[in-house]
Amino acid sequence: MTNKKFGQLALVVICIGIAAMWVYAFIFASKESANKIKDSAWSQRANVICESARTQRTGLQDLRRINITDPAAMHIRADIAEKATTTLTEMLDAIEKSQPTDAKGLALVPLWIADYRVYISDRGRYIAKLRDGKSGRLNETLVEGVPISEKISKFARENRMTSCQVPYDLVS
Repeated sequence: MTNKKFGQLALVVICIGIAAMWVYAFIFASKESANKIKDSAWSQRANVICESARTQRTGLQDLRRINITDPAAMHIRADIAEKATTTLTEMLDAIEKSQPTDAKGLALVPLWIADYRVYISDRGRYIAKLRDGKSGRLNETLVEGVPISEKISKFARENRMTSCQVPYDLVS
């Protein structure tokens, strides 16, 4: 067999392999999300709790322009951020009291709540910086190179709990 024929055969085998992979992906592979739980009633209850917390945070908005070099302004911003973070803590406490009924939900929801608590801890460190009169960005914990807020929000979106996504109230 010549090099040209061998190269053509290798190319045909590679193309067939790629085609087989796509046939498997589109026809045979599972379409179920790794984050999707079966207890939709729990998801609805959680979303109602999160919506209430979001409404509370909306009420805390202060749209005045602030001077980021003014320590007093940073202290005011810290007070608002702390109140907003408290709504998240109370939201999680309420959600934690109501567990899903399916096995996957029982396994995933505590992990989601734990991730949310890490995010709340990140917010706490940011609030401490504001209280010290320093401005800056919220530094989130990274999970596999991705901000933890994305992991939390993805779980919320995939379970139709849009109000439970991480708020972007501390984005500068």
